[in-house]
Amino acid sequence: MALARSSCSEMVTTAYEIPPSFGLLDSTSPDRWTKLFRQIAELNGDAKKSHGGAELEFKLFFLGRHGEGFREWNERHTNGHWSKLDGDGEIVWGPDAELTPLGISQAQTAHTAFVAEFASGLRIPDATYVSPLSRALRTFEITFDGLFSGEHPEDPIQAACREQYGVHTCDLRRSRTFIFSTFPHITTLPPKLDAHTPFPLTENDELWTADERETSDHVAARVKTVLDVVFEKERGDFISITAHSGMINGFLASIGRPSFSLGTGGVLPVVVKGTRTRTCL
Repeated sequence: MALARSSCSEMVTTAYEIPPSFGLLDSTSPDRWTKLFRQIAELNGDAKKSHGGAELEFKLFFLGRHGEGFREWNERHTNGHWSKLDGDGEIVWGPDAELTPLGISQAQTAHTAFVAEFASGLRIPDATYVSPLSRALRTFEITFDGLFSGEHPEDPIQAACREQYGVHTCDLRRSRTFIFSTFPHITTLPPKLDAHTPFPLTENDELWTADERETSDHVAARVKTVLDVVFEKERGDFISITAHSGMINGFLASIGRPSFSLGTGGVLPVVVKGTRTRTCL
């Protein structure tokens, strides 16, 4: 997304548009999502057969990028001097940048897109994951507002789904206490990944440092821990992750796919084949 800022009241933006049917090639059939889920079920049915000692499983991931945050609004902070400050006297982007009005609107557009596709067989994800940063949490909150029947069964907040961390104040996470008090309906149970990854949701951000930025390779390795747990623990075939461009490209790198420039508020569907190798002791 190209952004330019000349004053606090003047902003030029090019908003990302979610494509029809989230980019599904079959965008016109009245049962298009039912067909897709049937195809995934058939793939998983065939995968139950052993393939050279390995077990295969297919899952559909919806990778959602948060709506525009003040970090995207004020591009000049993304490198050098401004990235290390909390704001410029007019705009505050750190710590933990919030959504702009456009970002809220983009999350509402994602919500509308979900609802519109329900008539064609799309359903609520079997499991949802979301970054612990405020712009992603707010996007998740708006996107799925009113779509779950009753309380969501498990806390979807996953520290391992955060943005690339370090140096940029917009990526400094707020405290666990703040998150749980600000988003109480999202934080009903302890995060299910905490016991399985080296990225627990600690009270304060123990990963972010002011002088070192996490590498892209480390992001990919971090996201790989999420994928490992998803394929090990989640029985459903439809997973939603609401996160950030760095995390999403780490996801793509971890499955051997090229990076993708997903605009703020965008949703990227990906079908992933997981392979589990049997070990005989």
